[in-house]
Amino acid sequence: MQLTLERVTKKVGAQTWLYQQSIAPRSGAVTVLLGATQAGKTSLMRLMAGLDTPSEGRVLVDGKDVTGMAVRERNVAMVYQQFINYPSLTVAANIASPLKLRGEKDIDAKVRALADKLHIGMFLERLPAELSGGQQQRVALARALAKNAPLMLLDEPLVNLDYKLREGLREELTQLFASGDSTVIYATTEPGEALLLGGYTAVMDAGELLQYGPTAEVFHAPQSLRVARAFSDPPMNLLAGTAAEGSVQLTSGPLLRMALPANIGGPVTVGLRSSALNVDAGAGDIALPGKVELAEISGSDTFVHVETAVGELVAQLTGVHRFELGVSITLYFNAARAYVFDAAGQLAVAPVWRKGG
Repeated sequence: MQLTLERVTKKVGAQTWLYQQSIAPRSGAVTVLLGATQAGKTSLMRLMAGLDTPSEGRVLVDGKDVTGMAVRERNVAMVYQQFINYPSLTVAANIASPLKLRGEKDIDAKVRALADKLHIGMFLERLPAELSGGQQQRVALARALAKNAPLMLLDEPLVNLDYKLREGLREELTQLFASGDSTVIYATTEPGEALLLGGYTAVMDAGELLQYGPTAEVFHAPQSLRVARAFSDPPMNLLAGTAAEGSVQLTSGPLLRMALPANIGGPVTVGLRSSALNVDAGAGDIALPGKVELAEISGSDTFVHVETAVGELVAQLTGVHRFELGVSITLYFNAARAYVFDAAGQLAVAPVWRKGG
């Protein structure tokens, strides 16, 4: 199924919830809607589902205009942040409901297989009210997957689950999506989740669709500062500088020698992802002395906040490291890993990357 939104907008009273945008998510692939709360992700999904009608523009399915067609007339599966289940049906009956509507065979076996994949096989005879919130959300996910609809919309479906379960389910869902034929739209506020799911990513902010494309390309080549901010966790380190031929002079900092487009000069912003900063010097690296403001251990990484002459920077170090607050430290980076954005906030230089690398 090919879903296409042509120049759609959404206005409610005097407020614009979605500015004019067009998108045609890839059929049979996962498209992630990435953006902060109130970026417009849910509003866009409601237009895709037929729960709302755009103020302007059209919604097409396989070339047919379905703008204004009610959701009950479309074959769509949806999962929200807040789980929705049939309270009077057991877990097994909830998952089986779309299978029975289609007259499927071997329903029990299919229900069991889905339940086991989502780690709820032991709860099949229970009612939803007898489960925890996370377990109920997994029931809603299983029922949506059982529907096997050509369009599946998932609005932050894992946000209410605990960290370990969320990590495991992301991997399971990625495999389930890859093995199916549905067009999957998955909304999240987490850049890391978008990277794990792969596929395609549409970055949204304040009702605008900023960039859409293969996830790796959008991550490695954000076309604007707004995209770079939205697709970085922790946030990209942004440093003020002045560009001249073949160099960028950081404000109150070192000179970066780098190739620049001929039309780039004057004020620029240099972007450094936290993973581009190290505490060990490499060949040709630039040094930024500073003092440790905070050190956070998260999983297998350590995030070190360092106050330097160019501002506070966050470095992401692999492994568990311990730093005393206030201790002197030097961060190193290579100019080849720096982004440069022009005075209008548009990408001028991005680090070289290879697909699959």
